[in-house]
Amino acid sequence: MGKKVRIGLIGAGRIGRLHGANLAHSVADADLVAVADPMMNDEMKEWAASMGIEKCYSDPDEIINDKSIDAIFICSATNTHADLIKKGANAGKNIFCEKPIDTDLNKIKETLEIVKKAGVKLQVGFVRRFDHNHKKVHDTVAEGYLGKPHVIKVTSRDPDHQPMDYIKVSGGIFMDMTIHDFDMVRYLAGSEVTEVMAYGAELSGAGYAELGDVDTVIVMMKFENGALGVIDNSRAAHYGYDQRTEVHCDKGCVQVANDRNDMSMISTAEGVEISKPTWFFLERYNDAFISEAVEFTKAILNDTETLVNGNDGLAPVIIAMAAEKSLKEGRPVKVGEI
Repeated sequence: MGKKVRIGLIGAGRIGRLHGANLAHSVADADLVAVADPMMNDEMKEWAASMGIEKCYSDPDEIINDKSIDAIFICSATNTHADLIKKGANAGKNIFCEKPIDTDLNKIKETLEIVKKAGVKLQVGFVRRFDHNHKKVHDTVAEGYLGKPHVIKVTSRDPDHQPMDYIKVSGGIFMDMTIHDFDMVRYLAGSEVTEVMAYGAELSGAGYAELGDVDTVIVMMKFENGALGVIDNSRAAHYGYDQRTEVHCDKGCVQVANDRNDMSMISTAEGVEISKPTWFFLERYNDAFISEAVEFTKAILNDTETLVNGNDGLAPVIIAMAAEKSLKEGRPVKVGEI
């Protein structure tokens, strides 16, 4: 058996357990040996044991300081990400970190400098790049036979509201939700966003306005390569998880529809019936979560660049800040203003 990447998981909440289960059972090159969570309890320990994880800690430093561990998966609260990346880099650990790195630009830039100086690998968890549908759109455009991109469109709508206690600390819709789509438009366009115009409203009556947030947004963008883009978001698409992308180019268009619960189509005299989109990100993107973990371990073992690097973690945060500024000031905002 060849060498495996020994991994420590930091954060045993919903996303941490998703990554943990994938690393334990679906990533051949990974050996998940430890988990740490400040709220470590018996239930978490039982879960760890079911995953075959050897060590459980309440202090992430136990993992970071363990010289036998090659890499860490940071799946803890957003406000801990940057500090854990810095500690991990200084300890020589390769790092996978869920998005965002932080919500403070100076802190992100400082963190990336430490990673660069340490010479370790960093991959940011923009999982949608690894989805089979979105990757097909990207690859088709990147191959060039459709010509230059003209219009990049992304629809991303959640099936139901998140708890308001979560919304209070989420950083707002642009930083929490649209940030995935800001990464996606860069990925599909093969170009950087230069200008943003954002519109937003609370249309559901669920209480977002009381928290200074919105539940529905349209973001229009200009790109360095001359293309135009549009993102539409909703926090409450009650029919399911609506995830569609499209790129219109010189010589044609490539687009993908939703993954559905099943792909059957029933046709009768009364009409045509198909199933709803998959319900949420766990159903839609689990194969993509596995793929991003596989690619991370390959980058370590083969000493190659990660597919979603530190700059890919920085750029969507800057765009999100430009969108927030645009919404508040009611004008187009150059990304260079941030």
